[in-house]
Amino acid sequence: MPSCAQKAIDDFSPKLVGLTDNVLFGDILERRALSPRDRSLIAVVASLVTGGDTEKLSFHINYAKQNGLTEEEIIETITHLAFYAGWPKATSAYTVTKKVFAKERK
Repeated sequence: MPSCAQKAIDDFSPKLVGLTDNVLFGDILERRALSPRDRSLIAVVASLVTGGDTEKLSFHINYAKQNGLTEEEIIETITHLAFYAGWPKATSAYTVTKKVFAKERK
């Protein structure tokens, strides 16, 4: 079964797929100093929101949920980040987050 990176990037950049699968998801996200939940909160939610990277946010919100973050924690994190990242980035992140959780409720 193809990895998420293989599905998203395909054969357009095999090196980026390999780095994503082997280094990011295979090494960095598996280090033990932080729990998967904390990594999702920091790297996935906070980093993507502050960077305005909403294109990948829905995947990573689902990933964060798998790692134990709740809807309330994700929303609270975005609210907190609005003061540091800016309102436009936070409201854009809310739009994506709302869609992710709306699909779950159907």
